[in-house]
Amino acid sequence: MINAVGNKMTREIARQGKLAEALERTQIQISTGKRLQRMSDDPVAARRIQTIGTTQASMASWAANIKSAEAQTAQADGVLQSVSGLLTRARELTLSASTDTLAPADRATIAAELNAIADEIDGLAATRDSNGEPLFASGNARVIRFDSDVSFAAVPSAADVFVMGGNSLSTSLRDIATAVGAGNKPAMTAGLDSLTAAIDHVANQNAIIGLAAGRLERIGEGLAARGIEIADERKSVEDTDLESAIALLNAQDLTLSAAQAAFAKINRQTMFDLLN
Repeated sequence: MINAVGNKMTREIARQGKLAEALERTQIQISTGKRLQRMSDDPVAARRIQTIGTTQASMASWAANIKSAEAQTAQADGVLQSVSGLLTRARELTLSASTDTLAPADRATIAAELNAIADEIDGLAATRDSNGEPLFASGNARVIRFDSDVSFAAVPSAADVFVMGGNSLSTSLRDIATAVGAGNKPAMTAGLDSLTAAIDHVANQNAIIGLAAGRLERIGEGLAARGIEIADERKSVEDTDLESAIALLNAQDLTLSAAQAAFAKINRQTMFDLLN
């Protein structure tokens, strides 16, 4: 009989210990706002949270890439507008130099300005971005990942923009400057044609950059929308439902208090009372 009573008390103590642990877990869930404190609480939900966390980390990286690429396309657009303006000026100078009435000294002045424009275009071709990297890659255009299955070059390479027909724009300008200084009208006429083609070429490259900028904006908007959806899903899996948790806490507290009160009352009885 005594052993039976002792076993019963041991079981009751163990039961109350589990009730206290459950109550403590609920209190922690409420105070931290997180339903899961360890993977064993809900292995399936914990794995899902881990997967979502990995996705969110990737999305943060893609969003940073988009922001950086948007800055690069805006900078590249400004550069190409400057190049276009310089080429337009070069064409005006060459057209002026091709007239028969221009004095040799004036042609020499124009040739000097054309060489200066060539130097300026070389400087623009070497522009660096905010990270100190060449804005226009010297080799292949720099491909960047913007989503799980979306990668492309937001800015063309230097060769794509500043080389046409196998010759750099600056080299062509220096050739035209030489023709102007020498009064070589056939070469100046050919130079005018090449400058017109160069202006069109730069405009086409700038349009490509504009299309890339628009694409980046759309990808960024889609990424932001997905980010909200994934964050909401994680919240539903990970966060504590405070209303339900508080109701559960009250019920657990009531159950534990009742068990403790009953246990205390039993323990006040004498051994003789228990045996009888």
